[in-house]
Amino acid sequence: MADTETETAPLLKEIFNRDRLNHFARETAAIHPAFNGERFLQLASEGLDNLSIMQRLRQIAVSFHATLPGPYEKNIEILWTLAPRINHGFASITLPEYVALYGQDHFDLSMKALAYLTRFGSSEFAVRHFLLKDMPRTLAVMRDWSQDDNEHVRRLSSEGCRPRLPWSFQLKQLIADPAPVAPILENLKSDPSLYVRKSVANHLNDITKDHPEWVLEKLSHWDQGDIRTAWIMKQALRTLVKKGDTRALHVFGAGHKAEVKVEAFSVTPSSLKLGGAVEITTKLTSTGIAPQKLVIDYAVHYVKKPGGTSKKVFKWKELTLAPNAGAELTINRAIRDFTTRIHYPGSHAVELIVNGEVLGEAAFDLIT
Repeated sequence: MADTETETAPLLKEIFNRDRLNHFARETAAIHPAFNGERFLQLASEGLDNLSIMQRLRQIAVSFHATLPGPYEKNIEILWTLAPRINHGFASITLPEYVALYGQDHFDLSMKALAYLTRFGSSEFAVRHFLLKDMPRTLAVMRDWSQDDNEHVRRLSSEGCRPRLPWSFQLKQLIADPAPVAPILENLKSDPSLYVRKSVANHLNDITKDHPEWVLEKLSHWDQGDIRTAWIMKQALRTLVKKGDTRALHVFGAGHKAEVKVEAFSVTPSSLKLGGAVEITTKLTSTGIAPQKLVIDYAVHYVKKPGGTSKKVFKWKELTLAPNAGAELTINRAIRDFTTRIHYPGSHAVELIVNGEVLGEAAFDLIT
């Protein structure tokens, strides 16, 4: 799943509200008339208001198990038919969750079910339970998935074995050694689907947090002339680039020290209240004798509640600057609370970063 700042995240659990539970009950009863919808609703809605989105998802899967006729093979047939009838993509993730909870002893059937169910939402969380139980066997299936005709199945082959998948448990074995997933990523390095390429890039970016050298070595053999592969590489190295890692910058021709003069760097207004925005502006002039590739970022040092600051780097612009040429850049940054960041009053330093080096500093005050 995507890693983004959003103001709507607290409402995500309402995907599994009482209307959705009624929808599940109606559609399941239409497939299997003997289904005890009343009992399902009773179990699935128990303490619903106090449950998180993932807790709701799991409680619904458990409620299906308590009210479907069984055995597992029969229940999978019902859920197979139910999947295309569910009226929300994320809501359908409760079906792979059922497979994860109750299909561990039915490996082949469960793998087939996950590959089918992922077309309607995603089986990325569910398949991780099978990876924990039998990593080699599950990865062998996922390698086959990486060459499937369906983009949702190909994406699952990458997303499901991400070592640090958001909202799920970490795969410690793959954090320690990413080598087993290399064939999957190789198969997907020029995938025609952006949906798949985003997963591959995020997967590689996960790995850079523990094994940057491993990723850089792999990518050194990839063809940047392929626009799809180049896109993955750029996104995969984003965390290293933000850290100013010269090896990652070198991949994009920006590993050299920037030969530029900072004519101006400013942040306006100098003070503002929460909910406003700052405008960050810079003017650069090349001092080099040849065209040079520049990766330009900016960092905000956010004030923390207990004191001190926390640095966050943001992408700004990539450009090639000719000798003596100049570039003027402006970007706006909203200063408002997100579920992933709460702002506190105080002086916020802002840095201009060019090819990994801090070349300018400014600041703004957040006031109450």
